[in-house]
Amino acid sequence: MAVFTFEDETTSPVAPATLYKALVKDADNIVPKAVDSFKSVEIVEGNGGPGTIKKISFLEDGETKFVLHKIEAIDEANLGYSYSIVGGVALPDTAEKITIDTKLSDGPNGGSVVKLNIKYHSKGDAPPNEDELKAGKAKSDALFKVIEAYLLANA
Repeated sequence: MAVFTFEDETTSPVAPATLYKALVKDADNIVPKAVDSFKSVEIVEGNGGPGTIKKISFLEDGETKFVLHKIEAIDEANLGYSYSIVGGVALPDTAEKITIDTKLSDGPNGGSVVKLNIKYHSKGDAPPNEDELKAGKAKSDALFKVIEAYLLANA
């Protein structure tokens, strides 16, 4: 297995503590309210802490699909969160798992800087498919913007 690492950074007008709370602590309640296509979030293994696996069900192209999301680490004191995509439609056939390490910090005008470190754990040594990476990033960015808009509208 090879591991390919990518980094990304974005800013948000939402304060780091508020954004962290929404994305980590309250995500199971906020995401279905903010995103119409999300149907449910259920814990299939664990107690909500590291090691927990969640099944996130959503509608896409008229079909119910799911993603399996494993919590790797929660660092509330430093506004850090790590999770892996371990199954479902968001995990390409060429990947064992995709791990996303997130760190929030103070940004301009009371907002946030969101730093992502993405590790693509491939099956074998083949690099990830460029089109799959772009599609995954586009979906992730869109989800982030919808949650951000929901927080701003309900502040």
